[in-house]
Amino acid sequence: MNSNDDSPVWQSGWATAVQRPSEGFHKNWAEEGFADQTVRQTVRVTGAGTRARIRLSNRYGTAPLEVSGASVARAGDGAAVAPGSVRPLTFGGAESVRIPAGGEVVSDAAEVTVAALESLTVSLYFAGPTGPATFHAQAWATAYRAAGEQLGEADPAVFGETTVSWYYLAAVELADGGPAERDTVVLFGDSITDGFGSTVDADRRYSDALAERLAAEGRPLRVLNLGIGGNLLLNDAPYFGERAGARFRLDVLAQPGVRSVVVLVGLNDIGFSEVDLPTYKPNPDHSVEQLIAGYRELIDQAHAAGVRVVGGTIMPFKGSEYHTPAAEAKRRAVNDWIRTGGAFDAVADFAAALADPADPDALLPAYDSGDFKHPGDEGYAAMARAIDPAVL
Repeated sequence: MNSNDDSPVWQSGWATAVQRPSEGFHKNWAEEGFADQTVRQTVRVTGAGTRARIRLSNRYGTAPLEVSGASVARAGDGAAVAPGSVRPLTFGGAESVRIPAGGEVVSDAAEVTVAALESLTVSLYFAGPTGPATFHAQAWATAYRAAGEQLGEADPAVFGETTVSWYYLAAVELADGGPAERDTVVLFGDSITDGFGSTVDADRRYSDALAERLAAEGRPLRVLNLGIGGNLLLNDAPYFGERAGARFRLDVLAQPGVRSVVVLVGLNDIGFSEVDLPTYKPNPDHSVEQLIAGYRELIDQAHAAGVRVVGGTIMPFKGSEYHTPAAEAKRRAVNDWIRTGGAFDAVADFAAALADPADPDALLPAYDSGDFKHPGDEGYAAMARAIDPAVL
């Protein structure tokens, strides 16, 4: 902290990648938005702090967003909060804030003590209609909604509606009185990074497993998950966010204290072109050379910012709806380049770690969530074990 005690040094606590409103693949409230409703969302932080602030995003809003009130609390079970822990949040000293279309805002600091790997609950009240909501589609965590202003409500039964998406909340930042440190690792990619197939509300994504492993080994780096389900390396998509290269600066390099990024993306660019489904559009048939150029764009952005970049090999997906001989050939060629091309600072060989020794083109059944391409909880834990902490 600076000598002025009112100027804390803010570090990463939690973050997610925001997306344009869409119907997605699970029931969500993004397209309808909110009106005279409170949304309560719980997130697990990977740093510790005695102060917290939130970052709200209206990146994909087409009109200004009026946030009528906000609070932060230590999390209880479900929509509950720890007794006596609710802290009102202000914005420039005001209870409400107006966020321009395409903009974001950071709250003032609130006095709240939280340890690494503990959870905070953020409640947002919208008095008037918001219109469609900037959100994160596949949170693998439950969000709760209640009628009216319920920012300090302790009774979880008030929050009778649920989805598994996050709304407007882009980050939680923490301050603990210490100096600024570059101790944040960002995991960046598609649904496998996002945690598709992990147990809802159990914090079993590979980002969770990595944060737990690092803490247990005495190297408690802050780990942020900036995956988006379905994300593409080379193309924007209505359901799956901006292409990786376009969102990399805001989603990765703008995070406080970022030191390294683990990139795992490209599976959908390979697989989507093999099937003709409306939700997989656009799905051009990109060459291996084009995919490599996309990786180089990410690497160049990271290095220009002084950030170390680790390349993750694309995991087996034999048996999935878009596995074909042509797709498998691309996966092997891309992985060969990731392993031997020398462009990444280091490699996380997820493909080798999760492959079935009896059939290396397929996931080990014990690691498969059931769709032949996404790991389950045990598979995500294996991914965390596949990263050498020394390269982060």
